Amino acid sequence: MYEALKHAHSGFRWVIIALLIFAIFNAFTRKNVYEKKDKMIYLFTMISLHVMLIIGLVLNFISPKVQYASGFMKDASLRFYGMEHLLGMILAIVIITVGRRKAENAIEAADKHKKIRTFYTIGLIIVLAMIPWPFRTALGGAWF
Repeated sequence: MYEALKHAHSGFRWVIIALLIFAIFNAFTRKNVYEKKDKMIYLFTMISLHVMLIIGLVLNFISPKVQYASGFMKDASLRFYGMEHLLGMILAIVIITVGRRKAENAIEAADKHKKIRTFYTIGLIIVLAMIPWPFRTALGGAWF
């Protein structure tokens, strides 16, 4: 089960990144109109992030990369997976969720898209920073 969830979590990140980029691009190109299609793009992106969070939380309890033993803060890999990755991703998801809610509460279409652009871009930057990329050799990340 661990391997299947790990591969799903790792592979699904590409879907998440693509959805975030698509949502941000949509917010930049559609300034004066806010239709149901826009709402659905932003909502689906946010829901996908929440699904990814659930998979990640399950992995947090069963992964050998997460060990909350004494001194885990001294090991860069254990600290990353046990604290930095988890908190960074939760922060990104909270920012994106708040941004979507603020966009829904805005009245003007341009304001809705501006809020999405701002909050989703900040969320994307945090997500990209918190992914254990393969070039971060101490973390043992992989492309998939």
